[in-house]
Amino acid sequence: MDNIKKEAFLYLCIGLMLLIWVTILEMTGTPLSINWEAVKKLPDAVTVFVVISFVFTKWLWRRPFFRGWLVRFPNLQGTWEGELHSTWENPGTKQRIPPLKLILVIRQTFSSISCTMFTKESESYSRAAQLALDDDAGAISLSYSYTNRSKANIRDRSPMHDGAAHLKVVTVPSRMLEGEYWTGRRTTGQMKLRFSARQLLESFPDNVE
Repeated sequence: MDNIKKEAFLYLCIGLMLLIWVTILEMTGTPLSINWEAVKKLPDAVTVFVVISFVFTKWLWRRPFFRGWLVRFPNLQGTWEGELHSTWENPGTKQRIPPLKLILVIRQTFSSISCTMFTKESESYSRAAQLALDDDAGAISLSYSYTNRSKANIRDRSPMHDGAAHLKVVTVPSRMLEGEYWTGRRTTGQMKLRFSARQLLESFPDNVE
């Protein structure tokens, strides 16, 4: 997942490295000129730069300040709640099932993202996931493939299957994910979710009807 604007990142790295080096020279009383004593401080500057880079890719990239001009994608990590509208029809009644409440848990680092979906009847785990940005339209999307496992007592009508989802990331006026999914059982549907909490749930909550 390419989560950095390369040109801005290059300029920032050069500027930050020079700033760190000059600061170390000032703190150690080393003359600010190109000489052997100044060059010997470069390893110290590199060490500080590496520490700052680690802190940035571990935590700081999530801050809204970096979004847009340096970091390409928003921080989606957390629990999202919404509904799933399936095109699946009951073979006996030829009726579609009512909308299902669902929970989507997104885990995201600077360079990776994964999705886990819970309903009352099943759990889905992404096998591959990525964020994409349309530079011309400014639209961000989340796409992932998944494997779904139903609970044992309904597996006769809902066997384990694979599928994929493509969701548009909406940030204004409120944080939403909306889009469609399709499965290896030749069914499709729509999903719409709203951001709920930073807490990462590990199962479908009992208080969601």
